[in-house]
Amino acid sequence: MKILLIGNGAREHAIAETLCKNKAATLFSYLKSKNPGIVSLSKNFELGNYNDLEKINNYAAKIKPDFAFIGPEEPLSNGVVDSLKEIGIESVGPIKELAQLETSKSFTRNLLKKYKINGNPKFGIFNKNNISEAKKFLDEIGECVLKPDGLTGGKGVRVQGDHFNTKNEALAYCNEVLQTHPAVIVEEKFDGEEFSLQCLTDGKAAVATPPVQDHKRAYADDKGPNTGGMGSYSCENHSLPFLTKQDVEDGLNITKKVADALYKETGKYYKGIMYAGLIKTRQGIKLLEYNARFGDPEAMNVLPLLENDFVEVCEAIINKELNKIKIKFQNKATVCKYVVPEGYPDNPVRDKKIEIGKIPKNARIYYASVNDKGDGLYTASSRAIACLGIAENLEKAERIAEEAAKSIKGKVFHREDIGTKELIEKRMRHMKKILSY
Repeated sequence: MKILLIGNGAREHAIAETLCKNKAATLFSYLKSKNPGIVSLSKNFELGNYNDLEKINNYAAKIKPDFAFIGPEEPLSNGVVDSLKEIGIESVGPIKELAQLETSKSFTRNLLKKYKINGNPKFGIFNKNNISEAKKFLDEIGECVLKPDGLTGGKGVRVQGDHFNTKNEALAYCNEVLQTHPAVIVEEKFDGEEFSLQCLTDGKAAVATPPVQDHKRAYADDKGPNTGGMGSYSCENHSLPFLTKQDVEDGLNITKKVADALYKETGKYYKGIMYAGLIKTRQGIKLLEYNARFGDPEAMNVLPLLENDFVEVCEAIINKELNKIKIKFQNKATVCKYVVPEGYPDNPVRDKKIEIGKIPKNARIYYASVNDKGDGLYTASSRAIACLGIAENLEKAERIAEEAAKSIKGKVFHREDIGTKELIEKRMRHMKKILSY
């Protein structure tokens, strides 16, 4: 069994590890930069850009994989699944048309509106031709969120109260976005607690993985600029402290309806990961956005808990047979903490050596943006190493993750508060306050 993995981050390191649990699996990797964790699990690898579809196809034609697994959003948005399909290779990942779920926020909002799916905010889509109407819409909805229509690496969204305060500032950012993007989406701002619900789907069935809460802000107590994600946690009961069982079901139902709507809209089945960024509000579960792949760091929280053979799960997705297998996850808690270069995300120090000390027995580390220079690992421009703790409860998982993160020395830092009792209680108080209005 040959598998081609496309991607080079910690998320892909976790995917590689999970695929390789199948002893019959032989991994081949196509990476934008050399990830020592992925390379160590691969029989062979190729370096190249994610927009070089010809190079990817040539590599795939040479190794003749049984299927490909697409990790990040960039190759999906470039149409890598379509390109591989042309040479007879199926993928876990949506075709370009369906990847619009992530690459075009206007596509997703309009899809939910057309098929009357719960979870949409009040929203308006503005381009250079109708931007003059944005002020009136802002007056109608009150506090707002601004989203460029396209990929932004998780850093393009601006929230009133966090990133700007006035309508004039909102309009200024809208005009800024339109210099680089075809449109900007203006949405009502939801008040609540966010969570991630990553679902496996073959376009017909959808199966939820345990919900995860991510932490975007760079510094403790949710201070500082937004990042790609500083860490995340999941609980042993496959819920979160502020969620009910019904909340998780409601989130899954949105994804099931969206998968169905995508087929009705395009006549094509979405095969891959539908990652719903959701928020629990006083009015119920609402959809913030979709990603067309696993989250990073959220993939690290759920994949190590998977009890099934991941290769078999992937084949079921490709063959539209997901309903034939019962997918199970261990009842364990996880905490993931990212070790990042000093100055991240705005001005990260580069090319500084990282020393990895003794890692706790129950911890795992996943390499992200690091350079292996033979004499050791060096920082690059983004998140360096993800440290994961797994245990029977959250308190123990947090301690393991923290010990692992502290063992990594150099010009780096991490958020010590992720997964702690104090931070989670703060989130629960916030949710209680919202529900008691």
